[in-house]
Amino acid sequence: MNSLTGTRALARLALRLDRVRLTVWVLGLAVMPMGTAANYLKLYPTEEDLRAVSGVLANPSLVALSGPLHDVSIGALTAWKIGVTEFILVGLMSLLTVVRHTRTEEETGRLELLRATVIGRHAPLTAALLVTGLADLAIAVLIALGLLATGLPVAGSVAFGLATGLVGILFAAIAAAAAQLTESARAASGIAGAVLGGTYLLRAVGDTGPAWLSWLSPTGWAIHLRPYADERWWVALLFAGFAAVFAAVGYTLTGRRDVGAGLLPERPGPATASPALRSPLALAWRLHRGLLLGWTVGLALTGAVMGGAAVGIGNLESPNQQLTDILSRMGGRNGLTDAFLAAIFGITGMVAAAYTVQATLRLRQEESSGRVEALLATRVGRLRWAASHLTFALLGTALLLAVAGVGGGLVYGAQVHDVGGQVGRLLGAALVQLPAAWVLAGLGTALVGLAPRLSSLTWAALIVSVLLFELGALFGLSQWVVDLTPFAHVPKVPGSAFTVTPLLWLTVVAVALGAAGLAGLRRRDMPVA
Repeated sequence: MNSLTGTRALARLALRLDRVRLTVWVLGLAVMPMGTAANYLKLYPTEEDLRAVSGVLANPSLVALSGPLHDVSIGALTAWKIGVTEFILVGLMSLLTVVRHTRTEEETGRLELLRATVIGRHAPLTAALLVTGLADLAIAVLIALGLLATGLPVAGSVAFGLATGLVGILFAAIAAAAAQLTESARAASGIAGAVLGGTYLLRAVGDTGPAWLSWLSPTGWAIHLRPYADERWWVALLFAGFAAVFAAVGYTLTGRRDVGAGLLPERPGPATASPALRSPLALAWRLHRGLLLGWTVGLALTGAVMGGAAVGIGNLESPNQQLTDILSRMGGRNGLTDAFLAAIFGITGMVAAAYTVQATLRLRQEESSGRVEALLATRVGRLRWAASHLTFALLGTALLLAVAGVGGGLVYGAQVHDVGGQVGRLLGAALVQLPAAWVLAGLGTALVGLAPRLSSLTWAALIVSVLLFELGALFGLSQWVVDLTPFAHVPKVPGSAFTVTPLLWLTVVAVALGAAGLAGLRRRDMPVA
């Protein structure tokens, strides 16, 4: 039997299972650049307007956030504004899709059933890469067509679409290799996600410091392809070469391990359980600790890097209204540095919310895997079991935001010679994001309890929240639409007056959603496949 036998059938199955999910991803990522370009054509109708805003976007702090602006044009400005967001999201979509159709299928046992039929050894991985590659290709083509429809140059439009698609293909290949390393789908997603986050930090440091660091990052490569600014088409070869290498690693490791096993085998535990595992909370700690540690390190580094980048905003010799408007849309109104810091921690809050969602949905993962049945067969009740996991979703998010705030405060404070004062300010700027993240925990709990098959929509809620918050004002959306995201109600501190009322309302919403979910979880059948 050929090792690729059954690839077509598995690809069709994956497309059927992901028909809604991938459609939303593809259309969402395709529309954003077109909408951004159309709005910039209205905001900056003359070359003088473009030159005014282009000058301030060369500030190192903004370069760290979104990369360098390579040319004075609507196309280049669009690529600067939306590029990094597109690259991160398409990378996330690709790695999650590949892991879902490889390691997740193994972990749940479905792949073993499929392998009992006429399915080749490499067919599942090939099908996952094929489906993800088709989605990335569709995104690239639709982005190029959308930008062309707004009247932007052909070469730049094609280059931007190509850069986005290539980032997705590369991270699909990285996920293919990561999926072979561990027995857990969550760990595989964590490894690939850590690489994705690391590429952003490398790019941020390299664009404002040693330039060679940016060339170590695929996100940096996409920016260095320079859409709308003397395109460097040869950069695409870097993506192709490394994607081929990671895909080859994935195929090689697939052929050298057993189904369900990972290259890094699980260590055998002791013959008897530790007394420390006698409670559901202790078991939840054992399950969450690796994830929490990885996120803690990542958020600490992110806070430190962005705190260091904030100093550059204060070096502007003549701040103008365009820069103030940009930063005000991102957060804060009083003082450019404070506005930048508020924007940074607003983004950090949304990043930390990804952990919140991941930890909350561990409830559904434990149920679908069948492990919760054995636990509930003891004296442990459903609510006690759920509370043990939600403790880490809620308090773990608080820890992540705290380390980001402290890290940013230490680095920024050291540069302005006010460590004591800045640590407190930036810790507060980080922690005000907490109730908004808790709303997503409440939503995830509600879906797990009331509609478990729809629990993955919590991820969609997070992505929609990010897009509305970051791009709602640019797209000219009504304020009530932007207000649908909980992050729109967080006080923009430092930079604006702190008000506790919206935080209390967000907490009330989170508690109400969580209570509804727990009530549903207590009454419904378990498990639900």
